[in-house]
Amino acid sequence: MEKSMGRRALLSERQVANSRDIRDLGVLPEEAFARFERTKSEAIEKKLKKVHEALKKYSHVNKKAFEQYANFTKQKETLTRRRQELDQSRASIEELIEVLDQRKDEAIERTFKQVSREFANVFENLVPAGRGRLIIQRKADRVERLDDEEEDDSEEDERRANAAVENYTGVGISVSFNSKHDEQQRIQQLSGGQKSLCALSLVFAIQQCDPAPFYLFDEIDANLDAQYRTAVAQMLSNISRQQTHGLNGQFICTTFRPEMLRVADKCYGVMYRNKSSSIDVVTREEAVEFVVEGQKP
Repeated sequence: MEKSMGRRALLSERQVANSRDIRDLGVLPEEAFARFERTKSEAIEKKLKKVHEALKKYSHVNKKAFEQYANFTKQKETLTRRRQELDQSRASIEELIEVLDQRKDEAIERTFKQVSREFANVFENLVPAGRGRLIIQRKADRVERLDDEEEDDSEEDERRANAAVENYTGVGISVSFNSKHDEQQRIQQLSGGQKSLCALSLVFAIQQCDPAPFYLFDEIDANLDAQYRTAVAQMLSNISRQQTHGLNGQFICTTFRPEMLRVADKCYGVMYRNKSSSIDVVTREEAVEFVVEGQKP
């Protein structure tokens, strides 16, 4: 009985020692357990002793290298999967940016074409003998003169379609007041009255594309010739009476010219008396008489 107890204690010590040795070896491959599952313990002990003798040659080697390798392999796989997910997310974001950029370019091109078409129509109504158009300015032709060459509308539309919005630097105006076939001038070459007329044409063109409830103009006809003042006044009258997107445009204008007064629906006079200003409703005849008297020397 004592011998049995002693042998049991010895085997328990060996088991503990072997378990410690196995732990020191690190994580064992799964096939190792299946390979020695039916091997006798004595044979395993002998083989283990030989292995211990052989391992003494490699005492300087990290015994947990395999376990660390397995951990690092798992980390690598996790990071690889994470990188693939990030690459997919990046590709999706880049695709979304490309789609949004394309929609932005299309919206800008579409809006420019609408405003450009309306500008040409408005300018022709104000200057029947002339011609006007809007031109997109690009980085490539920033230094080129707009009146050095004459391009038809189809070529211009094709060139705009092939250019990216990022290459645009602004919008230029090219007009001719004397003929539809004369060489057109840039906005910098025009007089003050002609510049005012171009600006009004652009405002009216935008109004046709995106109307507002009302507009406030302060002496927009001050620099215009009589024929252009009459044309602008008539256009204001027509626009204020037409229905655009369910809205009637209302124009509030200050002027010292009779042409605008002759088409106005309501006239107000601003008086300055006793160091204070007052506003009174006046008739069209009274308003015209007031501005005509003011123009006399």
